[in-house]
Amino acid sequence: MRHLETKAKIKQIVLMKHNGRLCFVLFSYVSKLGLKQHQRFSLMTLHACIPFLTYYPVLRACVVRAMDVRACGLEMECGEPSTGVDPSLQAENRIPGPSQTTTAAPKQQKLRPTNSRDERFRSDVHTEAVQAALAKYKERKMPMPSKRRSVLVHSSVETYTPPDLHPAPPDVTTGLVEHSHCERPQLASVRGVPRGYSGSVLETAGGVPVNSRVSSKIQQLLNTLKRPKRPPLKEFFVDDFEELLEVQQPDPNQPKPEGSQMVVLKGEPLALGTPWPPSLLAALQRWGTMQPKAPCLTALDTTGKAIYTLTYGKLWSRSLKLAYTLLNKLTSKNEPLLKPGDRVALVFPNSDPVMFMVAFYGCLLAELVPVPIEVPLTRKDAGSQQVGFLLGSCGVTLALTTDACQKGLPKAQTGEVATFKGWPPLAWLVIDGKHLTKPPKDWHPLAQDVGAGTAYIEYKTSKEGSTVGVTVSHASLLAQCRALTQACGYSEAETLTNVLDFKRDAGLWHGVLTSVMNRMHVISIPYALMKVNPLSWIQKVCSYKARAALVKSRDMHWSLLAQRGQRDVSLSSLRMLIVADGANPWSISSCDAFLNVFQSRGLRPEVICPCASSPEALTVAIRRPPDLGGPPPRKAVLSMNGLSYGVIRVDTEEKLSVLTVQDVGQVMPGANVCVVKVEGTPYLCKTDEVGEICVNSSATGTAYYGLLGITKNVFETVPVTAGGVPASDRPFTRTGLLGFIGPDNLVFVVGKLDGLMVVGVRRHNADDIVATALAVEPMKFVYRGRIAVFSVTVLHDDRIVLVAEQRPDASEEDSFQWMSRVLQAIDSIHQVGVYCLALVPANTLPKAPLGGIHISETKQRFLEGMLHPCNVLMCPHTCVTNLPKPRQKQPEVGPASMIVGNLVAGKRIAQASGRELAHLEDSDQARKFLFLPDVLQWRAHTTPDHPLFLLLNAKGTVTSTATCVQLHKKAERVAAALMEKARVNAGDHVALVYPPGVDLIAAFYGCLYSGCVPVTVRPPHPQNLATTLPTVKMIVEVSKSACVLTTQAIMRLLKSKEAAAAVDVRTWPPILDTADDIPKKKIASIFRPPSPDVLAYLDFSVSTTGILAGVKMSHAATSALCRSIKLQCELYPSRQIAICLDPYCGLGFALWCLCSVYSGHQSVLVPPLELESNVSLWLSAVSQYKARVTFCSYSVMEMCTKGLGAQTGVLRMKGVNLSCVRTCMVVAEERPRIALTQSFSKLFKDLGLPARAVSTTFGCRVNVAICLQGTAGPDPTTVYVDMRALRHDRVRLVERGSPHSLPLTESGKILPGVKVIIAHTETKGPLGDSHLGEIWVSSPHNATGYYTVYGEESLHADHFSARLSFGDTQTVWARTGYLGFLRRTELTDASGERHDALYVVGSLDETLELRGMRYHPIDIETSVIRAHRSIAECAVFTWTNLLVVVVELDGLEQDALDLVALVTNVVLEEHHLVVGVVVIVDPGVIPINSRGEKQRMHLRDGFLADQLDPIYVAYNM
Repeated sequence: MRHLETKAKIKQIVLMKHNGRLCFVLFSYVSKLGLKQHQRFSLMTLHACIPFLTYYPVLRACVVRAMDVRACGLEMECGEPSTGVDPSLQAENRIPGPSQTTTAAPKQQKLRPTNSRDERFRSDVHTEAVQAALAKYKERKMPMPSKRRSVLVHSSVETYTPPDLHPAPPDVTTGLVEHSHCERPQLASVRGVPRGYSGSVLETAGGVPVNSRVSSKIQQLLNTLKRPKRPPLKEFFVDDFEELLEVQQPDPNQPKPEGSQMVVLKGEPLALGTPWPPSLLAALQRWGTMQPKAPCLTALDTTGKAIYTLTYGKLWSRSLKLAYTLLNKLTSKNEPLLKPGDRVALVFPNSDPVMFMVAFYGCLLAELVPVPIEVPLTRKDAGSQQVGFLLGSCGVTLALTTDACQKGLPKAQTGEVATFKGWPPLAWLVIDGKHLTKPPKDWHPLAQDVGAGTAYIEYKTSKEGSTVGVTVSHASLLAQCRALTQACGYSEAETLTNVLDFKRDAGLWHGVLTSVMNRMHVISIPYALMKVNPLSWIQKVCSYKARAALVKSRDMHWSLLAQRGQRDVSLSSLRMLIVADGANPWSISSCDAFLNVFQSRGLRPEVICPCASSPEALTVAIRRPPDLGGPPPRKAVLSMNGLSYGVIRVDTEEKLSVLTVQDVGQVMPGANVCVVKVEGTPYLCKTDEVGEICVNSSATGTAYYGLLGITKNVFETVPVTAGGVPASDRPFTRTGLLGFIGPDNLVFVVGKLDGLMVVGVRRHNADDIVATALAVEPMKFVYRGRIAVFSVTVLHDDRIVLVAEQRPDASEEDSFQWMSRVLQAIDSIHQVGVYCLALVPANTLPKAPLGGIHISETKQRFLEGMLHPCNVLMCPHTCVTNLPKPRQKQPEVGPASMIVGNLVAGKRIAQASGRELAHLEDSDQARKFLFLPDVLQWRAHTTPDHPLFLLLNAKGTVTSTATCVQLHKKAERVAAALMEKARVNAGDHVALVYPPGVDLIAAFYGCLYSGCVPVTVRPPHPQNLATTLPTVKMIVEVSKSACVLTTQAIMRLLKSKEAAAAVDVRTWPPILDTADDIPKKKIASIFRPPSPDVLAYLDFSVSTTGILAGVKMSHAATSALCRSIKLQCELYPSRQIAICLDPYCGLGFALWCLCSVYSGHQSVLVPPLELESNVSLWLSAVSQYKARVTFCSYSVMEMCTKGLGAQTGVLRMKGVNLSCVRTCMVVAEERPRIALTQSFSKLFKDLGLPARAVSTTFGCRVNVAICLQGTAGPDPTTVYVDMRALRHDRVRLVERGSPHSLPLTESGKILPGVKVIIAHTETKGPLGDSHLGEIWVSSPHNATGYYTVYGEESLHADHFSARLSFGDTQTVWARTGYLGFLRRTELTDASGERHDALYVVGSLDETLELRGMRYHPIDIETSVIRAHRSIAECAVFTWTNLLVVVVELDGLEQDALDLVALVTNVVLEEHHLVVGVVVIVDPGVIPINSRGEKQRMHLRDGFLADQLDPIYVAYNM
């Protein structure tokens, strides 16, 4: 009948509208049916539900779960005891939960007595709450992280990317509409999809081919981020420089405490009439002499057998022997090693309570202070170093241990016990009987003292992982024993079963100290036995008829899992089952479940006695059975939302987020208790407010050893009333427990200060978060329930991190799905976001000595990148709501107002120029040297045998040379071949595809001799044709080359089968091999251009943003460039310079091909490629040829710094001497890399490199040489600017070392004839000194324009003939596209004028506009590289306004996921940006051009086309 009724009821429920609420109703109903005590309810009832639920999977799961629960009689699925869970934290059993949620409580019933136990376990109820919370969520489609598929091949992404011609997608990360900023259009990039792509390739808005896998994941991420989030905080700046992070304003609707102020609660007085012994040692002596046969302590082995029973007589005699030995038999240099009051370490395993007890009392008798610590098993134990610091600070020099333990300790090679990291040197004394000396009859210990002296020191590990020692005085120790005896009603000869660690905390207070005072018999259950047989403690209670048992909720939980087959155990002898971790709110689950199962085996409900304790205050409160006068136990169902604001609100509705707590009993006898505010002045809390519990008693700890400051704060707190009046004349001790005082003066604890995480203004408890995570299906996903939750501070707020061990057989999909659900459950129940969720392999989290997870060590590993997770999910977009306000662009000040403003402020306009050419050189010579072909002919006639070029190979030998006449003749023959064989006309373009060498230079002058326009092109890489050949083909096509000049080997390569796979080889123009195809004859006449403005050559290069552009250089500009460089570097025919640059574009090309011919100096040419096989080639060449001037690129400098770091001694022995160098210039088109140049200078100082020799040059597409240090003039200066101000396009100078400071060094001196001005990027008006703007340049050697197939005039005009909008509007300038500023220094230049320094900040095209601010990629990359030692290189770019960070991992692949959190943290902290995607790749994947500059746009395209073969891609939520 009942069965049919249920079936009908469930059918009725199913027909209701299906939603999360329904789930909850059904689950409640099923649970109520299934779990009522004494009711035998057929499983058929539940089976009957299943057919109705086919279309309701969530409901079906609920019913199936209820069936499981019903069948097992337990809410836990059976499993082996967990080695890891902190008692209360074990799996499903501790899940939060409203034990009264389903049946709404009447309003007036606030905190009810629970003699009638709730029929459902509260873990089940919390599981329901979590399921119901998850049912509300639609399954979010989040992008799953990508892990390496090693079948993908690496491809260097050495292609170019044309500009984005389409608008960017809307910004979903800030909610701002993007301001259209006037971008400089980029040109001449012909986009082609590389061959080999299938038709399924998508194109992005910008036409970039994108692999659908990556783009669909990014789309999923964007969709997730578009979901409505919690409103961000009100954010603001006080001024544009100071980005202030808003302190969250209190929510006007948040609950506030409304009760009256609490009063100090007094415990019952200590019984006066009781004949207490005068001291603990007096009690020991009394029992040892009067009752020597009475059992004191029974030790068990791992099978549960009693291996030894220590009697009181033995304890007394052996303690005396030890005390005598310690005081009289240990000497150092004929002095006693120890004197009274010295500290001694006690190192005993958990399996040997007998020896520990002897050691402890032996020390007390000898007036020494025992410091019990864990046995160090390895040199790298979690927290071991901190224990070493404690021993060092306590001045410990001796450690007591047992023979067996000493043999098991790690040994040094000498056979002695190894010195552990951070530990002081220790002498080890084995205290087994044979090592001790019997004292003479007349020897008596002095110690009968009960004074304020320290009795022992108990170690405590703080939230941050530091270990401190809590000192307990003799008086406190005695008072604690008396209070516990009275509170627990201990009587003489009672038996106590102890499962806890006897070295500290309640295990020590009850099992070693109070037991001796009362001549009790303690049965000590070792941890190893509990792991093998979790029922052992119950069996011992039964066999020894123990009256009291001391356990943690973990032990109750384990025994529940193992009790099924046991029918013969009885717990009827117990009068007190003390739950030592009752202060953990989640212990109630274990208590309820344990009672439910064992009540039928003699366990009485009133026997369960949770207690609360802390290392500082010892026992704070303990529940007493009714026969000892305790009030009935109570429970409180509290709103988690209220608790997060520190307010107690009884939850009377069926809410999901409630916390059920049980009382931990009454205050200890003789103690006073109050609750004070957690932070700031210790004001008394209101009665409905959660605060820190404080105790005043003679039985608390007295200090942190050696730490006076925090001792005063913790042990000498004076609570004050709201009016500031002290609430008591005696100081209180803070317990670190958070709670309140409930009805009947019962103490309730809702969490610990150590587990408190303050996010915004709300407080969350780590244990509560763990409980919710463990309730998420599948419950067995977390390996043995091992979860650590802690907070890390990122961007001025706590961020919650959850780390769990995953089951060994979990798949990637399982892991990701579980993580997604955990995020949703925590968000729903606690209304807080998880910043990082990490899964690690089973058994890899650091363990605390007796199981549990070592939280502070886990946190340390997380922050140091040593956690090695196998899955990570970061949610910075969801959690970080306190970013600075996005910058709103203000209406710009007009250029005229700016000039007036500068005049008023006394600032000069930021304009500077190099020396005047007219003053420096004879204008006749300048006219004579106007055309380079004329100069070469002149040199061939006047100094035919003067050497111009020397080319070195990797071995350092000269492979080819060229004198003036040799070069002239070679050039003539090339010109003849062009005219005869290629039939080119004057003005035709000719592509020169050569390796670096003299042939390239000869071909260049051959083209000029024949009137053709040369275009130098880097040859394709034979091993990488697929990516390098399309660029060659493109330059040949875009430049409209009529012919290609090259070598025989390259010619074969261009026409090979492999080339045909990459490009269409049939469309090459005629290709000439200049080694074989050139005739041995001169041309009739050398072409002379009709005017200096005629085009001399085209300079093609790919910019760092992936734009391929060719610029036109006229003959006038070419000779002006050479003239400026000659004057700046003082180049004459007698000079030798060494060049280690690529000769294909920019200044590298000019130095290789132009300058030697113009100035007549000899150039020693070192191709950078040769350094790959001989790193020291360049420096050896500089030394051998005594070059005063040398040029290199950043990549060459980096190669030398990394490759020769340890070899300077070898080089010195080989005779390398760099003292000849006057100036070593790094050719660059970027901000100077100070760190690299400084480390290079420092490293090679040993080889004689002058400290000030290294400097940088600056050039760009419109003018390849704007600044060059040269040989004269003041040294380059360095300034420090505020990085935050730079984001707002402002320069603010700061002191070195100040926060957010960024060093900038000047990029050499402005060349003769060059003028520079700083212009506003948008108004194009001139700016003042030290203002950030675009660098504009005017000079005779500016390029004349872009060469493009389309001939876009507007572009040409904008870049090469810009004019200021105000002020000097006549001068024609070229826009460099670089941001920088000019600053007048105190130094003087050669003319005696004050020197103007030019500082380059970065390329405008490269900058990232995020949150309305301008970021330079290099700044973000520098921060990221510093984040972890395994990050070899890094590059950032944006895609759909998501910041993507690519890092190269120089380490094991298993370390890859450690980087995700560190990268996200550092970018948030230092740049206030949320990283959208973190990509971990192998070293060498980030493409770099010949100047050593990162090609970020190539990288972006490679990522979107899924060509990077990443190790891991994390999509931050």
